[in-house]
Amino acid sequence: MNTTKTPARLAAVFAVSLLALTGCAAESAPATDESIAFGDVVTIEDAWVKAADEGMSASFGTLVNSGDADVTVVSVSSDASSMLELHETVENEAGEMVMREIDGGFVIPAGEDLVLEPGGNHIMLMDLTEPLRAGDEATFTLTFSDDSSYEFTAPVKDYSGANENYEEGDEHEDMDH
Repeated sequence: MNTTKTPARLAAVFAVSLLALTGCAAESAPATDESIAFGDVVTIEDAWVKAADEGMSASFGTLVNSGDADVTVVSVSSDASSMLELHETVENEAGEMVMREIDGGFVIPAGEDLVLEPGGNHIMLMDLTEPLRAGDEATFTLTFSDDSSYEFTAPVKDYSGANENYEEGDEHEDMDH
C-alpha cells in the first residue's frame, strides 16, 4: 500500500462526503419561508363593488395566493363603510340561501384562488359612509392572520343581482346586494 496517496484519498473522500451531506441538508430544509408576510403573496384580480346609494353593498373579485402556505384573511377595512364583514352564503334548514359572517375568516389555500362573488363568499359593506356610484372607486385593506395587510382599489359597478337574505338571528335585515 502506498502511504503517500492515502492521506490525499482520505481528504478527497472526506470532502466529497461533506459536500454530499451539505446537499442533503439543503434538500431537506423546508420549502416555506416564514419571513414572507401573507400580504406579500396575496393579490386580487377583477375586483369590483356593487353600486348603492345608502345602506349596504358588497365587494367581489378573485383573491390569489401565490405563496406556499394557506393564508387567512381575518378582517377588512375601507373608508367606504364604517362596518365591514367577511361573508359566506350558505343554505339554511329551510333550503334558503342566506348570508352570514364567516367564522375564522377567508382561507386562501396555498397556490390557489378564492373567488368572491355574488351568491358566494364576499366582502360585506354595511352602513356606507356615502353613496357608491358606478364609475367611483373604493379602497380596501385586507388584514391577515400574521397581522400583515394588503390594500386594493376596486371600481364601483351597477349590478342588480345577488339578493340574498341574512341568516335568522343575525342583527342585519334582508339585504339587496
